[in-house]
Amino acid sequence: MHKIVILGAGYAGLTTTVSLAARTKRRDDVEITLVSASDRFTERLRLHQAGAGQQLADLRIPALLDGSGVRFERGWVTGIDAGAGTVRVDDERVLEYDTLVYALGSVADTTSVPGADEHSHTFDGAHGAELLARRLRELDEQGTGTVVVCGSGLTGVEAAAEIAEQHAGLRVVLVGRQEPGATLGAKAQAYLREALRRLGVEIRLAEIAKVTPDSVDLLGEDAIPADAVLWTSGVRVSPLPSAAGIDTDDRGRILTDSTLRSVSHRGVYAVGDAAAVHQGYGLMHGTCQGGMPTGVHTALSITRELSGRRPKPFRFGYLHAPVSLGRRDAVIQFTHPDDSPKRFCLTGGPAVWYKETVSSAPWPSFQRMRRLPSSGSFAWRRGGRYTR
Repeated sequence: MHKIVILGAGYAGLTTTVSLAARTKRRDDVEITLVSASDRFTERLRLHQAGAGQQLADLRIPALLDGSGVRFERGWVTGIDAGAGTVRVDDERVLEYDTLVYALGSVADTTSVPGADEHSHTFDGAHGAELLARRLRELDEQGTGTVVVCGSGLTGVEAAAEIAEQHAGLRVVLVGRQEPGATLGAKAQAYLREALRRLGVEIRLAEIAKVTPDSVDLLGEDAIPADAVLWTSGVRVSPLPSAAGIDTDDRGRILTDSTLRSVSHRGVYAVGDAAAVHQGYGLMHGTCQGGMPTGVHTALSITRELSGRRPKPFRFGYLHAPVSLGRRDAVIQFTHPDDSPKRFCLTGGPAVWYKETVSSAPWPSFQRMRRLPSSGSFAWRRGGRYTR
């Protein structure tokens, strides 16, 4: 029996699981185990909506896997022994593996600034988003309050816009070192900034020095009083791989070869945010857009190995950067494969429809993957590259 253990049930991990289960369903010599701390699938693409107080669909992983033959283990991964081929769960269960797929993703890096960990909300999961939503409801009841969103990347932009739209009585301040939408083309960036202005979001370009219980202190500038702080500035990964002796980069991501296998342990694959995946244009950044294709490719690679064939190299090209600006506005920046912006972008109503289609796509995709024939092929492809 070839034992495959998949750690993490985010976009990349669940893609790997359902795709691999479909491709091996005719085999009786393969056992697949998925480990996740929660039995609920977290729609990270929608956490800014949940944080603003909206109810998300209750998507349960065991229901998706029912009848697939996958064994679901709920619990926290507390250790990996790469030499022995074992994983420890909740410090009380030990799972053996022949092939390990590491997909535990990343969390907000609240360690880089003093006070951020103690005094900030994060979007690390549904629970964190719900805690922020509860705090915003309290401020609404008081009739006043300031919400500071730390980090002017696209996650921060989406969160600030959503909060400003859903909680019009609150002051929303977006703080970061770069202009919001800096990675977009000029037209898309201008549209994004105007949308934030219409929603009443204040923009402060500054470096954050410290977060206190009632303020966000800036380097060389006046502090911003804060009744709630959301931290979206940077991410970090678990130290589990490096502690297990698996080769990682300076940020703790597993170093992979061209097939997404660990460069130090051939029985370990890494997908999603926790993998350092190099392409011709450089290092992939962690998003659902790239994570799901890494999951599909890993399922294909493992299937090939089980059949005595060599895995093929992974190639990926970006397609777009969709940004919601509340429920009634959005901007979609189309990109070159290396993620640099093209001239074309969508705005307004068409962009809202496009963004909603993208946000809704993963769960139906998982359901379609389950119905794959065991010899079938399912992937997003454009120009010879995986894409979304």
